[in-house]
Amino acid sequence: MDISSTGLRVLRQIAESGSFTAAATRLGYTQSAVSRQAAALERSAGAALFERRPDGVRLTPAGLTLLRHARTILDCLTAAERDLTGTVSRTEVVRLGLFLSAGAAILPLSLTRLAATDPQITVTTTEGTTPSLVRALRAGSIDLAVLTSRPPHRPLDGESPRLHVETVTDTELVVAVPSTGEFAGRTTVHVDELIDAPWIAAPASNAEPLLGVWPGLPGRPDIVHCARDWLTKLQLVAAGFGVTTVPSRLSPMLPPGVSLLHVEGAPPEIRRVLVARLPGRPTPAITAVTRAIASTT
Repeated sequence: MDISSTGLRVLRQIAESGSFTAAATRLGYTQSAVSRQAAALERSAGAALFERRPDGVRLTPAGLTLLRHARTILDCLTAAERDLTGTVSRTEVVRLGLFLSAGAAILPLSLTRLAATDPQITVTTTEGTTPSLVRALRAGSIDLAVLTSRPPHRPLDGESPRLHVETVTDTELVVAVPSTGEFAGRTTVHVDELIDAPWIAAPASNAEPLLGVWPGLPGRPDIVHCARDWLTKLQLVAAGFGVTTVPSRLSPMLPPGVSLLHVEGAPPEIRRVLVARLPGRPTPAITAVTRAIASTT
């Protein structure tokens, strides 16, 4: 096979982003250039590497096989570049991905503990939804991911081999409301009272869930504001512009003017916090970061 490093980077980015268009944006290429690289890869491999679906692009079994080798090849090229330029790192780097509310609740304490126990390890972070972080793990763009799942806690994706997953903790989903007004002084709310509530939620797509609205809410929710940033959501709640859902473990980070209510009249919504990585023996640095994250509970 005659495959270029550019082709392997395109393969990895398509696997991570789930579409040719998103891969082109992240790489700074045109979509037609990405499509040409993808076609050249398939010709060289002699097999279909990409499966076009209504919700995006996924790698075929042959594509996943090539991706596993691409990760190794690209890591070796990066190491060779460091050696040639004399920029060999004195620290071990772990690339960590976190779901959207984990940064505030988990990251600062984890990094503080890691700095005390393993100061030679440097952690870089990126934030995303659980589906996007799973793709990044598969693509080799991150080494470790803090993810969330809801019952019945099925496998994070349908790819093989399965990711190695450890449970960090379970946390209850609650509703963040303004401390004044309709819900002032309360600790609970019936699910029927939320039907007509103004919701503050994260944008949704075919591949990503709607975040911020109570799951299973009867009828169509009235979404008045869309924001991915949790601080933005909570400040809007504090100002009285709507309500949103949050994990109960975020309670220490609430801004003034926000209260948390448990929901009655509906089954409890439990969210599991997980740490995931590719299968196989982890490096000591990845093990140390995993241990630091687990110690925050």
